[in-house]
Amino acid sequence: MPVFVWEGTARSGERRKGEMNATSSDEVGQRLRAQDIDVAKIRKKGTKLNMGIFAARVPLKSLVVFTRQFATMIDAGLPIVQCLDLLGGAEPHKGFRATILAIKADVESGQTLAETMRKHPTAFDGLYCALVSAGEEAGILDTVMNRLAIEIEKSQKLRRKIRSAFSYPIIVLVIATLVVILLLYKVIPTFTSMFAEMGGGELPAPTQFVVNLSEFVQSYFVHIVIGIIGATMLVTYLMRTPATRAVFDRYILKAPLFGPLVRKASVARFTRTLGTMVSSGVPIVDSLEIVSKTSGNMTIEKAIMHVRAKISEGQNMVDPLTETGIFPHMVVQMIGVGESTGALDTMLNKIADFYEDEVDVAVDNLTSMIEPLLMVFLGIVVGGMLIAMYLPIFTMAGNIKKS
Repeated sequence: MPVFVWEGTARSGERRKGEMNATSSDEVGQRLRAQDIDVAKIRKKGTKLNMGIFAARVPLKSLVVFTRQFATMIDAGLPIVQCLDLLGGAEPHKGFRATILAIKADVESGQTLAETMRKHPTAFDGLYCALVSAGEEAGILDTVMNRLAIEIEKSQKLRRKIRSAFSYPIIVLVIATLVVILLLYKVIPTFTSMFAEMGGGELPAPTQFVVNLSEFVQSYFVHIVIGIIGATMLVTYLMRTPATRAVFDRYILKAPLFGPLVRKASVARFTRTLGTMVSSGVPIVDSLEIVSKTSGNMTIEKAIMHVRAKISEGQNMVDPLTETGIFPHMVVQMIGVGESTGALDTMLNKIADFYEDEVDVAVDNLTSMIEPLLMVFLGIVVGGMLIAMYLPIFTMAGNIKKS
């Protein structure tokens, strides 16, 4: 019997890993889920581990279309097996089509829809499976699927806004770095040769600094390229480790420009997801556990798990939410009002709507603030190099005029 290596997270939030004898990876996943372990990675021993960011996930657009069409078919009275058969046959994404047809076969064998979906974490995450399970139990699967489609669309929109806010300055800085390297490697040596032929004597200090930097880049160009690639790979690897990610997630919330944006986006995601789960009938304790894993920030995940632990002890949500210091006072108070009036899901969705609008405003403000800063930065770096290289020419022109 083959041996499988696995990694996952226990219900308490503890990271775990180990080995297990099983006939397939699906069997390993089923056993671990029975032990309340959320599986992150499974591989056959002796093969390369499938790293999370390189896993072949189903496109969100395909998932939204599947969810909406599934809800429409169920609402029309079609049996689940027939719905899956029709959707699987019409799905253009090969991987997702195979997943849908595999789920159809499992449902035909007597398993519930939620159980079969849990076998395919690259397509259906914990939130999706929990809501489907709640919809099956309550007999409102079509309603839950429509809510899921809305949740996925809003989550995708929010993620796109955050990505655009972060990607713009990164792209500009990368391009600026490449331009500077090109100038130092190709353009500056031309000026250096010209100065040597003109015999202008000692160069001004800024010019000499740029010339020395150019000579360094030319001498160690290969080493610099290898160093940049190595540093990128190292940062990527470190960002996957829990310890490094925890430190980064803690400090990004306090960053001067990006911190408020990340906090608002996290609040919007937390309230939207929790509101969807509560309105679908998922118990609050289970909802908080799933929401914590979809928060995208380990500091916020830890705060939500703290709230979950306190609620399990019999407390309300307001006090532990205040203790975390993560969520704004207004959010905490509105959640308290919703909890006391029995309209928690409605209040959570109103908070999510408000903070999604706040994210829009924050992204626009951040972009308008970063653009002039980047222009000034590029002007100082590139313009400074060009001025430094023209200084000797200005000096020579002045000497010729005097003579």
